[in-house]
Amino acid sequence: MPMQQQKRQPELVEGNLPVFVFPTELIFYADDQSTHKQVLTLYNPYEFALKFKVLCTSPNKYVVVDAAGAVKPQCCVDIVIRHKDVRASHFGVIDKFRLQVSEQSQRKALGRKEVIAMLLPSAKEQQQKEEEEKRMKEHFAESVFFEQAPSQPDARNSSSGPSLLMVFLGMVCIAALMMPTLGEIESMVPLYLHLSVNQKLVAAYVLGLVTMVVLRT
Repeated sequence: MPMQQQKRQPELVEGNLPVFVFPTELIFYADDQSTHKQVLTLYNPYEFALKFKVLCTSPNKYVVVDAAGAVKPQCCVDIVIRHKDVRASHFGVIDKFRLQVSEQSQRKALGRKEVIAMLLPSAKEQQQKEEEEKRMKEHFAESVFFEQAPSQPDARNSSSGPSLLMVFLGMVCIAALMMPTLGEIESMVPLYLHLSVNQKLVAAYVLGLVTMVVLRT
């Protein structure tokens, strides 16, 4: 029977045991000395006792009270962490704490949880930043969007017909082509209105260009 009870215990595979820690982020503020001491709470919801150990990526910056110990079944323990090296060169640097747990009768780590730690210059600046981000999120959440109205065509392009200048130029070219050619003797038109062949060719060419422009509009 004792052997059956042993088999019914949860399988304690190395590294797979969930670790419950609160909070998961420690923020220290240089201008607020009360934040230089923070508390991590480790919970043990299991039916067996756990051993724990606290590791850190920058142990020279912090003092961890009771960095190793035990947690009884379905109990919790508070771990006090103090920042002892508050200086501007450490602002914004991310450090990590790792809480490593194991069963009391075993040495292998059954589970681990990492907690981020950071030192910031001012609590007020951070609060203002968070409030600004909150206002921006609320503003976007409350925004109402409308369809964009199609843009109106340019007044210069809205005309459906040819311009007056094109019409006038076309009429001048037509009139020029109707004038008598130099050398014609029998004509009621005064001699000064007689045009040369080259002048009529130019008028015909211009009339062709005007016609193309008119047809495109």
